[in-house]
Amino acid sequence: MRIGDLAARSGVSVRSLRYYEEQGLLSSARSAGGHRHYPEESVDRVAYLQRLYSAGLSSQAILEVLPCLESPGDESSDAAFAHLVTERDKLVDHIAGLTRTLASLEELILMNRTRRGERSATEA
Repeated sequence: MRIGDLAARSGVSVRSLRYYEEQGLLSSARSAGGHRHYPEESVDRVAYLQRLYSAGLSSQAILEVLPCLESPGDESSDAAFAHLVTERDKLVDHIAGLTRTLASLEELILMNRTRRGERSATEA
């Protein structure tokens, strides 16, 4: 499929797809006219890249863990696996922090609702 088709199917801009390719995260074949052509599985690959970006991974970090996607269990991906575990651990810590912040906000909202209810009852 051509770059415009991949952009439409993946919901990612053509500019982003070109960036992914420049970073080595996505590859395409070139036609005689120089047009990019992507295999069907590129749609899933772009979705995966988007999830990793959303999780806070940088292009460099994603590039370092891709061998685990491309050759899981391969000994040549041992460094990539170690990096993958590190990124997972950072994400777990981040989620734990977000969970604590959410609990704190929920507590603050409950306290404010309670006090607002008490104030409304005394004004009536």
